[in-house]
Amino acid sequence: MAKQEVQIPIQGMTCAACANRIEKGLQRMDGVDEVNVNFAVEKANVTYDPERLDVQAFEDKIEKLGYHVQHESITFDISGMTCAACANRIEKKLSKTDGVSKANVNFALENVTVEYNEGTIDKQGLVDSVQKIGYTLQEQQSKEDTVDAKEKEIRHQTGKFIFAAILTFPLLWTMVTHFEFTSFLYMPEMFMNPWVQLALATPVQFIAGAQFYVGAYKALKGKSANMDVLIALGTTTAYFYSIFLGYEWQVGGGQGMPELYFEAAAVIITLVILGKLFEVRAKGRTGKAIEKLLNMQAKTARVVRDGLEVEIAVEDVQVGEQVIVRPGEKIPVDGVIISGSSAIDESMITGESIPVDKKKDDNVIGSTVNKNGSLTFEATRVGKDTALAQIIKVVEDAQGSKADIQRVADRVSGVFVPIVVLIAIGSFLAWYFIIEPGDVRSALVPLITILVIACPCALGLATPTSIMAGSGRAAEMGVLFKGGEHLENTRSVTTVVLDKTGTITKGEPELTDVILADGLDEEEILSKVASAEKNSEHPLAAAIVTGIEDRQIKFENPTDFEALPGAGIKAMVHGEQIFVGTRKLMRQSNLNFDAFNKEMENLESAGKTAMLIAVDKQVVGIVAVADTIKETSVEAVKRMQDLGLEVLMLTGDNQKTAEAIGKQVGINDVIAEVVPEQKAEEIKKLQQNEKFVAMVGDGINDAPALAVADIGMAIGTGTDIAIEASDVTLMRGDLHSVADSFVISKKTMRNIKQNLFFAFFYNSVGIPIAAAGLLAPWVAGAAMAFSSVSVVGNALRLQRMSFKGVKRSS
Repeated sequence: MAKQEVQIPIQGMTCAACANRIEKGLQRMDGVDEVNVNFAVEKANVTYDPERLDVQAFEDKIEKLGYHVQHESITFDISGMTCAACANRIEKKLSKTDGVSKANVNFALENVTVEYNEGTIDKQGLVDSVQKIGYTLQEQQSKEDTVDAKEKEIRHQTGKFIFAAILTFPLLWTMVTHFEFTSFLYMPEMFMNPWVQLALATPVQFIAGAQFYVGAYKALKGKSANMDVLIALGTTTAYFYSIFLGYEWQVGGGQGMPELYFEAAAVIITLVILGKLFEVRAKGRTGKAIEKLLNMQAKTARVVRDGLEVEIAVEDVQVGEQVIVRPGEKIPVDGVIISGSSAIDESMITGESIPVDKKKDDNVIGSTVNKNGSLTFEATRVGKDTALAQIIKVVEDAQGSKADIQRVADRVSGVFVPIVVLIAIGSFLAWYFIIEPGDVRSALVPLITILVIACPCALGLATPTSIMAGSGRAAEMGVLFKGGEHLENTRSVTTVVLDKTGTITKGEPELTDVILADGLDEEEILSKVASAEKNSEHPLAAAIVTGIEDRQIKFENPTDFEALPGAGIKAMVHGEQIFVGTRKLMRQSNLNFDAFNKEMENLESAGKTAMLIAVDKQVVGIVAVADTIKETSVEAVKRMQDLGLEVLMLTGDNQKTAEAIGKQVGINDVIAEVVPEQKAEEIKKLQQNEKFVAMVGDGINDAPALAVADIGMAIGTGTDIAIEASDVTLMRGDLHSVADSFVISKKTMRNIKQNLFFAFFYNSVGIPIAAAGLLAPWVAGAAMAFSSVSVVGNALRLQRMSFKGVKRSS
């Protein structure tokens, strides 16, 4: 065979020595003819013998050398799938295609995400690969086009069902009147004629049922079998055997009423189409979360161009443009306020129902609602970079990914149809040769029934519909799982490690206590303190000034100011010298503070930072500042503990403050005075004790610990780096979301197990009953059609879940 050449994009090279190392490593592989690694364009060109090596071998070698092969990722919509066996087949075909590193087919969403090497295969190559086995790939459409396509499919299936139902009803009527208890019902004589029944059944079989023949042909052509094969085999056998029986009746003189199976074939096809119609409608509902998020987006934006206000489509807004938003309008993109102030409803992002006051230099989030003031802001993130677009992408990725439990179902469904066909043939032979020797009629019923009842659709839908519904509902409530595996694994967490600042606490210091010597006027002293602290840039000083402002106390600029690093400040206010600071500052200034020692210790034991106040060489009181805990932290920690989780706190704060905060929220295990780089090590220690650890944090210093933890959870109000390193993003900035994530994970996995149980149970019970000849073919058709609907319906229950502190949307 001729040599082949492949181009492989490589990430991680830092110099020419890296390129040389990769070149040598690939050159040593048996079957490689020539290697050229170009450091400038970060690509390797390899000429090799395809009979001895494949592209995957080169990628594995590059990874072992410590570098990374860059893959393109694309999502295609799939047309032509009818059951889980189809999805399994497409996935296998793509996975074996040269240049494809990973393929993930989602039967419920009817799409496939492919990671591939663009130097080996292009998009058209992927399309052609799947085309060969009878399915069609189309690069994913816009969400609006996808919704239109679903609506079109529903209309098409509805029309097909009505057509089939009208023709099937007379055939069903002939079967109903056979029963003794319905013998009083009128039956037109003509409907009993085999050729009239043939005329009614034929359009149902070959027009309404054409989709099953097309699907079966494609599957068999590709040397596999799917649901279409089972339906086509079963109904065709019943149809043509009925023609044979009608011929026998005609030859025999046309006397009496022949026992025909036209009604079985027609009813089966009609019921399966009805089941597909219900399934399409139900599957559409599992994607409602994405639809709701999309509906939140603004459609237009008002920008300033060439000095004029222009209304444009939100997709056309550019970074850096000035955007104007009036009261009651949606903010179109993310940005920073240049002028104006308003209250903004950010509930769709944060879950907080109270509007947030915004002013100059504050950030605004696209798709939130401007309540009462006009704003002008500079666009900082547009298009796919906005917060809402990122949320939608996370939800889409989660809904399209696979949980480990789904892979088991995929393996089963991949071999299920051939096994069913063998069981059906074996059952026919047993009836024909052993149970009712020579009686084709008796042998035919179990054959048809087994083929019809054993469709693997329910098995294929069991997991993805639950993942879609569960992750979608979680997203609506502000819990974003970044993949199905994280949704699955969260339920296994045994230990939750919480960062303190910004996670348990608000992350912003506040003025909490004012203690003054007897007889002093609080407003007067605080006015002097605020005046003295006004020019300080220290966060604690800002907290004091803000706290005094909130008390409606007026203050002025100091006439003299000096910051004393590590000690406090001193300033002149109306000719009086003011000191605010630590014991150290008071000692250096020879000021006696013994009268306030006990109060200082009490405040520090409570986790607060206490500062002494001195006016004209006299210590007159204390102001205390603390990073206060969030209102929901105590209840949320208790919820986690009630769920059987071990809750710890991990912080860089001193032990005394950390223990005080831990005591307030009900956490006894506190790991304090840990520098950022040590946080990941503490997580590893817990894992070494066989604990499955979730880390919850919001800061840059939490990112390494989030990445090391079995499940990393980032508070969505935190930094982008922390969110990027996490497996779950909690948009509400509320510890209740942590508890909610465990609840949703457990409920979703329980729902999946229920679906899988019913799918397996249905087939394991239905097939033996059918083999025993105790089930009519049309009953099997109805049961098969509605088994898929019941699985999807059970998954949809997840969309009605409610969360702590959040009202369930209707």
